Amino acid sequence: MIPGYAELHCLTSYSFLRGASSPEELVHRASGLGYRALAITDECSVAGIVRAHVAAKEVGVKLLIGSEFTLVDGMKLVLLAEDLRGYEKLCELITLARRAAPKGEYRLRREDLPANSEGLLALWFPPAVRDGREEGEWLARHFSGRSWLAIELHRGPDDEARVAALEAMAGELGLPCVASGAASARSQSRWAVVASVSVRRRAGEAS
Repeated sequence: MIPGYAELHCLTSYSFLRGASSPEELVHRASGLGYRALAITDECSVAGIVRAHVAAKEVGVKLLIGSEFTLVDGMKLVLLAEDLRGYEKLCELITLARRAAPKGEYRLRREDLPANSEGLLALWFPPAVRDGREEGEWLARHFSGRSWLAIELHRGPDDEARVAALEAMAGELGLPCVASGAASARSQSRWAVVASVSVRRRAGEAS
């Protein structure tokens, strides 16, 4: 394991039909793999944060608080709370999104995101098929200086070309890249590309 790795996108069993492990299991797994920090980012939820916090204190893993959202236009983001102000904004967004949809669902538009995004860090997951340039341009404006293009390895034959294309697009958009393993199952990926140092240092103050 590369020292200092932080997983910034992790789903627990609180993300129904997606995450398989409890918050405690994931925190202990991160500790066993030598992770410096772990972000719990359940979909439109912070329900597992308290349990994760207790486990993180026990094993000495830095806990980052966040949530994953897929907006109505298909844009996929993970928002991480940089501080208490960001945590409050994150909780307000979750409440707004849940109230706008039937029980068990959520609805969130770009215009629902706070005009002042200070306190929140944004990881963007570009669309797999369609061109994501417009999304990236919007993100760079709305989360100026606090946004990253997240790259995940799919372990497919096209990984090298796909990563190169994403890095090229990020360069054109002026967005730094950050590694994301998208941890969600009991057997966690050990992909250990070091996450952006600036993300780790800034997001590390969130918990």
